[in-house]
Amino acid sequence: MTTVRLIGLDPGLRNTGWGVIDVEGNRLRHVANGTVRTTAKLEMPSRLLELHTGLHEVLKAYEPDEAAVEEIFSNKNPTTTIKLSLARGVILLAPAERSLPVSQYPANKVKKSVVGAGHADKTQVEMMVGRLLPGVDFHSADSADALAIAICHAHYRTSRVAWNMDKHESQYR
Repeated sequence: MTTVRLIGLDPGLRNTGWGVIDVEGNRLRHVANGTVRTTAKLEMPSRLLELHTGLHEVLKAYEPDEAAVEEIFSNKNPTTTIKLSLARGVILLAPAERSLPVSQYPANKVKKSVVGAGHADKTQVEMMVGRLLPGVDFHSADSADALAIAICHAHYRTSRVAWNMDKHESQYR
């Protein structure tokens, strides 16, 4: 049976959580998790460069086969939404530069796939991630969320691959 390495990314400008798991069949195994942090005192371009560099170091160190990123929702504060969108662009770019397939999931789908409820709180998500990946030591709440995103992708990736293949093949029928 083939092992597939997945990375989940929880977008943030200040803190971007990442979590790497190996998937073999329906078995999940924790590999690593952490947080890429940016320096708040820096100008936006420098912060985005810090984020990009940090993500490249993680991707190089763990060499995932696929990436999954949580979708963002519109914030009440437009300035915050724009800043988060800029960071998310960098987060999507980093795995794409390495030719990794990148899937995106809304937060409620991540929570539902891990906890069973789309409106679960952070403590419920952390508890279930801990049960699904025994012995995991969370480096931050952001890294716990990133592992949840990777788990969500592990659950949905095969159906997405099959759906994309069917869609692609139907173009040639």
